[in-house]
Amino acid sequence: QVQLVESGGGLVQAGGSLRLSCATSGLTFSSYDMGWFRQAPGKEREFVAAISWGGARTYYADSVKGRFTISRDNIKNTVFLQMNSLKPEDTAVYYCSATQGRFGLHAPDRYDYWGQGTQVTVSS
Repeated sequence: QVQLVESGGGLVQAGGSLRLSCATSGLTFSSYDMGWFRQAPGKEREFVAAISWGGARTYYADSVKGRFTISRDNIKNTVFLQMNSLKPEDTAVYYCSATQGRFGLHAPDRYDYWGQGTQVTVSS
């Protein structure tokens, strides 16, 4: 059974930092591209960042470029999202996801597996 479990969310002041983790099991982690998405109340789920199976390629939404960094550890089967210079508009539930699709990594429907999400709240 495939499981993706996010952790590291919480409440932080604007300008602060958080590091999200997503521990996976039940899949061959090193063969999956991984993504982070977020969903704020009343809004659609949106792409945040993605990383290729080997970690060589990373992709970011314009809204987080330069502030967020995605990385992965293929030994620990875990993907990370380092979030710096957080803004109140970053407040959302953050989800990690896994795909073998290789293309269109910004699109939620390309992903096969999802975690349950972790809440990130940024106060002004």
